[in-house]
Amino acid sequence: MPTTPRIAPVEPPFDADVAAELARWMPRDAPLPPLALFRTLTRHLPLAQAMLPLGKYLLGRRATLDVRAREIVIQRVCARLGCEYEWGVHASVFGAAAGLDDATMNATVLARPDDAVWQPADALLVRLVDELHYGACISDALWSELAAHFTPAQLLEALVLAGWYHVIAFLANGARVAREPWAARFPPL
Repeated sequence: MPTTPRIAPVEPPFDADVAAELARWMPRDAPLPPLALFRTLTRHLPLAQAMLPLGKYLLGRRATLDVRAREIVIQRVCARLGCEYEWGVHASVFGAAAGLDDATMNATVLARPDDAVWQPADALLVRLVDELHYGACISDALWSELAAHFTPAQLLEALVLAGWYHVIAFLANGARVAREPWAARFPPL
């Protein structure tokens, strides 16, 4: 697959409006420069500004899914869509903090939902992502299992989170955003 970006990310020095938007996208006290994905998105500043509130909510403290559940969904969506860019960023920045060891992180790419690596709640979320990916809906049987484990608010959030990371993966893959040099790579097949 070609790796040359289709849309070049903005480079420093940034215009004041772009710098302000990039500061809003990056976590406070981030030790990293603005991500290539964000610098690409700010080529269309009104779009970046419109997208930010939902992204911040889904990754923020008001979200109802715990960080582990959130990262399982994000990593599985990115893996299913072949989005190594976003998978690698999340693996490197959020994986350990979410309690995901290397085996679990690799499983988001390589494992089936019924593999032993998954905790029961993880397996349900992996199945949710896979059913959405392959059929754009959730079976009644899976929904019953999910509803026995997650609240309605958490289920709504998981659905939106999966959709949001489809958008992010489509953006990163479609624009061919260059990998961050420090980000993890997909495990070998």
